[in-house]
Parts: sequence; structure tokens; C-alpha cells
Amino acid sequence: MLVVAVFLAVFFAEWAGSATPGCTPASIPSVENSPTIVSQTPLQQNQSGGVSLSSLPEQARDTLKLIKQGGPFPYSKDNTVFSNYEGLLPAKPPGYYHEYTVITPGSPDRGARRIVAGAPGEYYYTGDHYRSFKRILE
Repeated sequence: MLVVAVFLAVFFAEWAGSATPGCTPASIPSVENSPTIVSQTPLQQNQSGGVSLSSLPEQARDTLKLIKQGGPFPYSKDNTVFSNYEGLLPAKPPGYYHEYTVITPGSPDRGARRIVAGAPGEYYYTGDHYRSFKRILE
């Protein structure tokens, strides 16, 4: 029972995340009086299940640039360890994966979109809060 409680606490802590004070990139649009708008355009997958960089939302490409330059990141949960509890990514040692928020225009919180990074050049995109992942092909 304690294991379940700890898992739920970690899961909700990762999911909730809060913005880092003073770190607001210019690419974050104003959310005042605007509905949540998420592109319904399907990602272009190739036969290996990967997704091309050009088919990702613009905000995902922006996040990937921030990852490669080492930040600054807009949320305190960015660049934290992603534990792969869902088991959807290749099994790796603890601490291997890190997660980053992909800004969702109009969302009052971090939204559901993330990039999870492993080794340099190994990036995965999820638009549904860890229910599925696509390897980003550059």
C-alpha cells in the first residue's frame, strides 16, 4: 500500500509541476480570454514509429532547441528525471531519461505535451501525457 501511495505522489508531482518564477520565454502566448488550442494535425510517422522533427508542433521544436542549448527552461519540472513508470520507452538505468514541457498555447498549466530525452540525439515526444511516445527523428 505504501508503494502505491509513493507512486501516486510522484506521479502527481511530475504531472502538476509549476512554472519557474522569472523564467518566461517570449514564445509563451498570452492565455487571457483564449481557449485551449491544440493542433489536431496527426504526426507524420515513418515505418519505425518515429516522427519527423518537421511534423512536430512548433512549440516542440522550440523545446528541443532549449534542450540542446541547456535552457533556460520555463518550468521547474523541466530537466528533471523521468522514471519511465509506464515502461513505454526502452528500459534504461534510473536517471537516464529527463523530461521537458512542450508549451501548450492557451493551457493554464503545463498541459500534456512533453519531450523526454535520453542520450544526446535520443528524444521522444508525447502529446498525451505519457500514454504514448514517438521517437523524434532529426
